[in-house]
Amino acid sequence: MYATDHYSHRTEPWNKGKLVGQKRPLKLKEIWGIRIRLQIAENLRELALFNLAIDSKLRGCVLVNLRVRDIATGSEVASRASIFQSKTGRPVQFEITEQTREAVKDWIASRQLGLGDYVFPSAKVDGTHLSTRQYARIVNSWVSSIDLDTGMYGTHTMRRTKVALIYKRTKNLRAVQLLLGHTNLDSTVRYLGIEVDDALEMAEKTEV
Repeated sequence: MYATDHYSHRTEPWNKGKLVGQKRPLKLKEIWGIRIRLQIAENLRELALFNLAIDSKLRGCVLVNLRVRDIATGSEVASRASIFQSKTGRPVQFEITEQTREAVKDWIASRQLGLGDYVFPSAKVDGTHLSTRQYARIVNSWVSSIDLDTGMYGTHTMRRTKVALIYKRTKNLRAVQLLLGHTNLDSTVRYLGIEVDDALEMAEKTEV
């Protein structure tokens, strides 16, 4: 009796009517669609944030915690950086491409940030960094600016985008595993969601 009453009064599932699961990576043309809009708008902060998010492949909570000294020495942004992941406690290395270095350098100079400052400081509270919630809102604005469904994309989109492109071009799972800082290959396979896609692709190419 009590069990029946308990279940009959249960609230609706938190995910009812919502899209859940893996967020889609951006395609190359979508990356450039967002990047060009930010360049035209001369939005130095968001251009630096967008480019660094793509290159670093870091989780949002780690990305917003970056300090200038993590990616720069003196006035120069490094071509490679290494950061400890908060989730695993393990270091992960990432590349910083030339266009990202230029964007980040312009942003740092515009705000006159020191090595100990956050790369993306909060606009509301001195001494703190951009919040993950605000970062999520910014990502949504990028996605909606090129008419994509914000329900299908999110901050994890930024982490997945470059590795998805790398895997599509090379099929090198080990490289993707290292870039993401995963401890085992199964995690990388699940993360990319490649098993079904690859199986279908192989089946389509196989004539019997």
